[in-house]
Amino acid sequence: MSWTRGSVGLLVAAAMTMPAVACTAGGGGGGGGDSCVNRYTYQDRSYQDVTQVDFTAGQKLGVATSPPCEDTGSKDKGEEPVTTGTAYEVDGISPEVAIAVGDTPETATLFAVYSGSEPPPEVLELTDGS
Repeated sequence: MSWTRGSVGLLVAAAMTMPAVACTAGGGGGGGGDSCVNRYTYQDRSYQDVTQVDFTAGQKLGVATSPPCEDTGSKDKGEEPVTTGTAYEVDGISPEVAIAVGDTPETATLFAVYSGSEPPPEVLELTDGS
C-alpha cells in the first residue's frame, strides 16, 4: 500500500513539473515558431528575450504583457492568465528595437524585436563577441 501512495506522489510531482519544462524549452531568444519562447508585447510590438548581453536599463516605460504558453493544445485562451512586467528603456537603444522587463531596472531582462532568428544589429553589438 505504501508503494502505491509513494508512486502516486512521484507521478503527481512529475506531472506538475512537466508544463514548466515544456514551456522553457524554447526560451533563450531564438526567433523560431515555438509558442513558449519567453516574450513580451509592448506598444503593439513583440519582443523575445536575449541572453548573454551586457546592458543598462533606464527609465520606466510602462507595462509589458506576456501571452500565456500555448503548448498545451488548449483552444480556450481564458485558462492561462496573461502576465505583466514593467518595461524599461535600454540605454542607447530605441524602445522600438529593445526593452528591458523586470521588477526593477537592476533585475530586468533584455527583450528585443527579432527579424527571423536574429535580434537586431544594435542588440547583437551587446552580446559576447558578436
